[in-house]
Amino acid sequence: MTNTQSRADRLHAILTQAFAPTVLDIQDDSAHHAGHAGAQAGGQSHYSVLLVSAAFQGLTRVARSRAVHAALESEFGSPEHGGMHALALTLRTPKEYAARDSS
Repeated sequence: MTNTQSRADRLHAILTQAFAPTVLDIQDDSAHHAGHAGAQAGGQSHYSVLLVSAAFQGLTRVARSRAVHAALESEFGSPEHGGMHALALTLRTPKEYAARDSS
């Protein structure tokens, strides 16, 4: 990975390697937070992620979130140093995702 990659590209690469997702959708929500605490002038500070992976089978919501945060640890940090400020996670197994779509 290079420094010229966007944060979304880095998140995609890290999450793909760590969780082999069947669905991965990453949204940069930074524009919606302009002027708020943690918002950076160049964006890339607030993200929403939908991640569907068999790796979440048998894990609680907290364990899933901890696993994702651990994988993305290098992306967090102070806004002054370009760190990611906020991450909204939707984490599902393929079975949970399929059941949600069929309702």
